[in-house]
Amino acid sequence: MHEDTTQRQRMLAGEHYMADDAELNAARQRARGLLARFNASGPEAFAERRALLQDLFARFGKGSVVNPSFRCDYGFNISVGSNSFFNFDCVLLDCNRIDIGDDVQFGPGVHIYTAAHPLDAQARRSGAEFALPVSIGSGAWLGGRAVVCPGVSIGENTVVGAGSVVVRDLPPNVLALGNPCKVVRSLLK
Repeated sequence: MHEDTTQRQRMLAGEHYMADDAELNAARQRARGLLARFNASGPEAFAERRALLQDLFARFGKGSVVNPSFRCDYGFNISVGSNSFFNFDCVLLDCNRIDIGDDVQFGPGVHIYTAAHPLDAQARRSGAEFALPVSIGSGAWLGGRAVVCPGVSIGENTVVGAGSVVVRDLPPNVLALGNPCKVVRSLLK
């Protein structure tokens, strides 16, 4: 990228970037403020929580629900389709795009990571990071405590078993389990 490229542009391009950049720090602080209000809200505050998520996310589709507590880095890199459901304690590290389709279900404690660090120790010590996008297809279901790693795409209607660690793309319409997560069988009849 060009020398005058911002750290945010580098982050979204999947290049090494410095997370301690002033613009990125301000964006994380904004997200933390919105999340503090969201996570402190009572069960009767459904409309308030929805408004906070619409302000936080790039898109928050009609009929979608996120239960507190919820954590993310920026929020503006998260796009959630319609009628999707997040159970308690989900974490989405959105240093790059996280695109979630319609009718997606997340069990409790699902984590999605776009953020990564260089394998080289010297590069890691410099503070450099990189991030790769994640995509979850419509109709997918991720069981409790599933982890989705950077750069992964999960196909439509795929079911990821509880506790699985997804390190590679998964095709549509399959059941996948384990660490590392592997396709067990097709869900097509």
